[in-house]
Amino acid sequence: MSVNAQKKSVARVNMIPCYWFSTARLTMTIKIDNKIVGYSVNKPDPNAEPGSLPAAEVIQMHEALKRPDKLIGSTYKLKTPEHVSAHAMYITINDIVLNEGTNHEIRRPFEVFINSKNMDHFQWIVALTRIMSAVFRKGGDVTFLVEELRSVFDPSGGYWNKGKLQQSLVAEIGDVIEEHLIGIGMLRDPNQDPDTTTAEYIEMKKEEYLSNSTETVDENSGYPASAKVCKKCSVKAAVLMDGCSTCLNCGDSKCG
Repeated sequence: MSVNAQKKSVARVNMIPCYWFSTARLTMTIKIDNKIVGYSVNKPDPNAEPGSLPAAEVIQMHEALKRPDKLIGSTYKLKTPEHVSAHAMYITINDIVLNEGTNHEIRRPFEVFINSKNMDHFQWIVALTRIMSAVFRKGGDVTFLVEELRSVFDPSGGYWNKGKLQQSLVAEIGDVIEEHLIGIGMLRDPNQDPDTTTAEYIEMKKEEYLSNSTETVDENSGYPASAKVCKKCSVKAAVLMDGCSTCLNCGDSKCG
């Protein structure tokens, strides 16, 4: 091959665009036809205000996030009546701390384990904890798990534990999950004092009912003795007012 032919071949090869593939971006070489007559390097302005600097990357919970070697955990003891489970359950929820040491630091649940000497529930407990852990690692709003677990009803009618009607063992596990999410700031404590408007409404309804009724008030609860268990707050404070079931504890009413 002649020298001129080799030059033409090289020229044709050099004009072929080149691509590099990576997980981050697609890069392509650009041919500059004109002469480079000058250049400059952009440097950060030392007098710029901190607010004008690029914001730090905020890490959110997502399924691709790797499990660190160390997690912060809390263990809750769940003791049920003997006919439900002869042995207590120990529920451990481990949290991951994201953006530690910054203004965006948050604590999110990462995994959950349930241990008990009672092997009767072993299979579904393992399945439940694996599914919940997968939901935790998925990220986003995981608070819906509380209501989903509480919506599971025992065909035998549930049971009473510590003065509260539990629809099922799964529902009581939901209470533990709620307690943990409240502790890390993902949920608001329902036992906190209600806002002024709600408190005034509840007090008004309570006075209205007692003024029109002659029945006695339970000394322990402070609610009418004939009150039923509220399906929302599980407190025995629901009474019939104006044809509607109204809770004198949380204000929930079937009439809206």
